[in-house]
This record gives sequence, structure tokens and C-alpha cells, in this order.
Amino acid sequence: MNIEEIREYALAKPNTEEGMPFGNDTLVFKVNGKIFLLMGLDAQPLQFNVKCDPDRAVELREQHTSIIPGYHMNKKHWNSVIVDGSLTNKELKEQIDHSYSLVAPKKKK
Repeated sequence: MNIEEIREYALAKPNTEEGMPFGNDTLVFKVNGKIFLLMGLDAQPLQFNVKCDPDRAVELREQHTSIIPGYHMNKKHWNSVIVDGSLTNKELKEQIDHSYSLVAPKKKK
């Protein structure tokens, strides 16, 4: 995936808003005012930060060298995902989906 594909995928999620509250070099995606994805526009290689369940975060970091503790984030709850071709598009989307699901409002039963 490239930066535009990640952006389009994030924006396709219900109630997602895009902004640049941290300056012109960081794209931020929120749902209900809560961040679920941050992406540096100048990062080489491309990478993005996503929220993650703490236990799952550790597991993913052990399994994939391209998933590391969240850069400039709470390392317990955020991962940085490096888009270097070692993860499939499906795996990249799974990271975004998981983050969104942690932040999006829960549906009432």
C-alpha cells in the first residue's frame, strides 16, 4: 500500500475525519474525535501509527520486525507499522481495522 491507498482506506471507515492538528507533515485520522491512525507524510520508508490492544501489540512486535512500539506515542497502546513490503496489504488493513475498532463507538446490543 502507498500513502494514498492508506488514506483512502481510513477515510472509507464510518464517521472518519482527516486533519493535520500536529502540523503539515502529519496526517491524522479520527473517529468521534479520537485518533486511530497517524501517518507522517515525509517518513521514509512509509510508516503509520495505530492503536492496539496491549497484549496483541506485544505479540505483533514479536512476530513482525516491521511492527514496533509506537513512535512518539504511548508504547503500551500504540504500534508503528513500517510499510516496507514485509506485511501484505491485508495485514496492513487489519492493523488499521483493529485500531478503528478500539476507538469507534461501540454498537448497543
